[in-house]
Amino acid sequence: MGRELGAIIGSGTTYNIDAGTETYRGFVIENVYHSQNDGDIHYNVYIPESYDGSRPYALFFTLPGYEGLYFQGVARNLEAEAFGFEAQNYNDEMIVVAPQLSDWRETSANQTIALLEYFLDTYNIDRDKVYANGYSGGGETMSLVMGKRPELFTAYLHCSSQWDGDLEVLAESRTPVYLVIGEDDEYYGSEPTKRAYNELHALYATQGLSEDEISQLLVLDVKDDSYFRDRGITSQHGGGGLFAYDEEIMGWLFGK
Repeated sequence: MGRELGAIIGSGTTYNIDAGTETYRGFVIENVYHSQNDGDIHYNVYIPESYDGSRPYALFFTLPGYEGLYFQGVARNLEAEAFGFEAQNYNDEMIVVAPQLSDWRETSANQTIALLEYFLDTYNIDRDKVYANGYSGGGETMSLVMGKRPELFTAYLHCSSQWDGDLEVLAESRTPVYLVIGEDDEYYGSEPTKRAYNELHALYATQGLSEDEISQLLVLDVKDDSYFRDRGITSQHGGGGLFAYDEEIMGWLFGK
């Protein structure tokens, strides 16, 4: 389906894609984009049945934590996290891509960009509705992506992670970012997230933006222990998966 539609809609660029043949909860799993520059990129994808290429659809990229990387097993990201499924509740005309990369560093960041460019080029995508989230290690990867090509995205949700990317590049693009983490996250702590927020806030202030203007671009949401405890979760880091079900958080992302 993807390759046929791509031949109709794309710009004429030839992509080497091995399409998956199995599905998991509506996602076609174990697709591989053989990128000439960035190697083999594994991904799972949900394409609504209504998509026929005649009108632009939204696009959502969701990058998992360590437990969902490719070496953990095909579709483990979909089994472990709900972001890709819950996103469908906010827009039923949205393609959802769940990459399974190999790590959370530069190679994976570059592969994410390459895969995104493939979808933007091949499918009929509404460029004003391109969203992403990254959880844990996936957040580290997506922060690098946002420090390289933030202009490709409408908004980004950074969950239970730390920021490794170039904040100055992000500030120049003014791509909205929502940072959410537990106050006592067992893996990262909340200080790296608070520091990224403060640095990005300062960059926007230097640009001359008002507090109201900054608040439209940047949100810091630090959850205390009761947020997790009231939902029956004892681990604040593992509890970051709860954010997929939080209508305030996900509503912010898909409301941009």
